[in-house]
Parts: sequence; C-alpha cells; structure tokens
Amino acid sequence: MKAQVEEAMDILTKFYPEYDHVFFFDNAPTHLKQPDDALSAQHMPKGTSKSGTNWGVEISNRDSVTGKIVYKPDGKPEKVKIRMRDAQFKDGTPQSLYYPPGHEREGVFKGMVVILEECGYTVKDLRVECKGFKCPPGPTAPDCCCRRKLFNEPDFTNVETILKKTCRSRGFHIIFLPKFHCELNSIKQCWGYSKRLYRLNPESSCEDHLEHNMLAALEAVPLKSMRKFATRSRCFMDAYARGLNG
Repeated sequence: MKAQVEEAMDILTKFYPEYDHVFFFDNAPTHLKQPDDALSAQHMPKGTSKSGTNWGVEISNRDSVTGKIVYKPDGKPEKVKIRMRDAQFKDGTPQSLYYPPGHEREGVFKGMVVILEECGYTVKDLRVECKGFKCPPGPTAPDCCCRRKLFNEPDFTNVETILKKTCRSRGFHIIFLPKFHCELNSIKQCWGYSKRLYRLNPESSCEDHLEHNMLAALEAVPLKSMRKFATRSRCFMDAYARGLNG
C-alpha cells in the first residue's frame, strides 16, 4: 500500500505540481497500519522485565535482501522482537522505554509503572488493566489502570499511520473516511458503473483491446453520476452518524 501511494505521489508531482493534493482512504486495517515499533500500551507488562528476559514488539522476520517474510518448517512466520521506539515527555524531550547504557539493567524494558512514574504519576498500586480493557466510564477512567493511563498519554494517542507519515513527509494531505460499509464509498459505485460498461464490449484476448476498453469504460462514467454517487454516500454516512448519536 505504501509503495502504491509513493508511486501515485510521483505521478502527481511530475504532471500536476501546481496543485495541492489530498488522498482519501477508508478505515480498512491495511490503511491504518502503524509502524512496527509504534508506541502502544496494548501488550506492555506492568513491571520491569525479569533477569534473562526482555520485552519487545514481536514482528514477522523478513529476509534482509528480498524483504519477504521468513517462514519456519511448519509454515508459520518466523518471529523476532524489536525495541519499541522512544516516547516523549510533555515538554517534548524523548523518554526511552528501556534502561540506558551504563545502567545495571542496560537495554531492559522498564515496564509501565516506571514509565508512568517518570512522567510524574503515582501508579504502583494500580492494576495492570481493567478486565477486557473495559474501563469504567466517567472522569475516573484514566486512573483506573496502568494500561488506560498510558493509553491516554498524548504521544501514545497521536501515533501516525504509515500512510499518513508517508504522505505528510512529501507535503501531501490525507483524510480517512469514517467507518462504513465499503460498498457505500462513491468510488466503488463509479467502479461498478465502469465495469458494467466494460462488459458490453465484445470478448477479446488481445491485451491492447482489453486495455483500450478498460480505459474507455473508466472515462465514460458521467460527472453527473459521480456527483450523484458522492451525494448518496454522504447521505448514508450522515444517517449512520445520526444513528450513532442517538
């Protein structure tokens, strides 16, 4: 997905440099993927890793040359652990989640209690997590467990997706659509319109004919229909939002 976006940005930069560009994505998990080492309190242990062990982010091992996932003899992906990236204190200075060089536990994960105490909180007596991470509602929620308290820290809350970071680095804007069924997306309806037109063409095994028919079908979608599809999608999303809000 990242490679596709980078290619699209190359094309737009080359042929339409005078415009500001905005990419729209739906809420598919692929589009919302964060970097492997992104800050997340989801699986963090409460205390410092015990001697001889260390906590890290578990990811699929990839071949250093091809970049492809390495599989074990049983067919399952081989896993490796990497360090989670640094957090940030409220003043913007970095906060390492692992003990620094020279410390007696050098390189060992500190644990949620130490991380939160370094931020000025008293959390030693807090539970690790509310059952099922279903914290009680109300103003006391952030103080109910270590995981919720860390989850609400700004640097953990504002982690950028890979797509957003990729686009922002090159000056492109990105907007994620609200969650709704993918078939309500206006681009899907435009695609369906063009596929219907494409099927009206005579069968052919000639690649040039197929490419010509495909491009002609895409270009044949009327602007009036595009606007109609977009309006219909907006109405569905508005109705969905009203339903969520009671």
